[in-house]
Amino acid sequence: MDTLTDPFAFEFFRRGLLAAVLVGAVAGLVGTYVVLRGMSYIGHGLSHAVFGGAVIAYVAGVNFYVGATVWGLLAAWLIHRIIRRRGIKADAAIGVVTTASFAVGVVLISRVRRFTRNFEAALFGNILGVTAEDLWVIAGVSLAAVVLIGLLYKEFLYTTFDPESAQVYGVPTRAAEALLGLLLAGVVIAALQVIGVTMLAAAIVTPAITARLLTERFDRMLLGSAAIGAATGAGGLYLSFALNAASGATIVLVGAGLFGLVLAGTWAATLRRRAPVVLAPARPLHEHAHEHDGLRHVHPHAHPLESHILGKG
Repeated sequence: MDTLTDPFAFEFFRRGLLAAVLVGAVAGLVGTYVVLRGMSYIGHGLSHAVFGGAVIAYVAGVNFYVGATVWGLLAAWLIHRIIRRRGIKADAAIGVVTTASFAVGVVLISRVRRFTRNFEAALFGNILGVTAEDLWVIAGVSLAAVVLIGLLYKEFLYTTFDPESAQVYGVPTRAAEALLGLLLAGVVIAALQVIGVTMLAAAIVTPAITARLLTERFDRMLLGSAAIGAATGAGGLYLSFALNAASGATIVLVGAGLFGLVLAGTWAATLRRRAPVVLAPARPLHEHAHEHDGLRHVHPHAHPLESHILGKG
């Protein structure tokens, strides 16, 4: 690049930048609830399940987003039924259903090889190939997430931190959990083209845990996570263009690098707060002679109040 503004001369870069900012922001927003509820494995699993649906839709000649959405909802319903009916733990059910869905996609790709390049983009992301249709889907999911979180802020908050007490006080926790699941599925589908299946979980989780290191307040964490996601999306895309590297992977690495810097900074700050108190030696005020067993020697005496603490002034 000759100048920093060169990439903006290309329409595909401008579209990709808008997509990266929107996806980063909405992934960070929804990722806050994912992290605080310990649902990180669900985001990872849904991305794999959606991949299988996307391949089936493409082979069948159905719209990508329709197929991905239907398959993702079907996978979520199946996981829920297995957990409820058979008493199987959630992580095991998610592992079986989502891995099977992913395997369906891989088998179809191996059978219909002319589609291989298209689904390399689904696996690893192809943000510079974002179309106008993709932008509308991403914008719609982003708007829906902002509106729902704004309208149901308290319900989502109570469901996240204390679902048992919330249910006692009449908060519809099951409905709130279902809406959060739908939002997460929407983010996964919208971000598939931008980040790719293999990188998606990190893009959802990393901004939220970075914001968590910076604040103890939920509202600030929510906004901070969205801002960090948007910033890493934009920065990662720009860096990928400059280095001619994979965009999805670069975005994730920028986010991971920012998390590492914040983690190191907070760790250093904690060490400074816990630094041990060091006493400086007392300044001698006077000397006088003493005599022990006929031997006369001189040593200094200091006033006890002369001792002071280093670093405390």
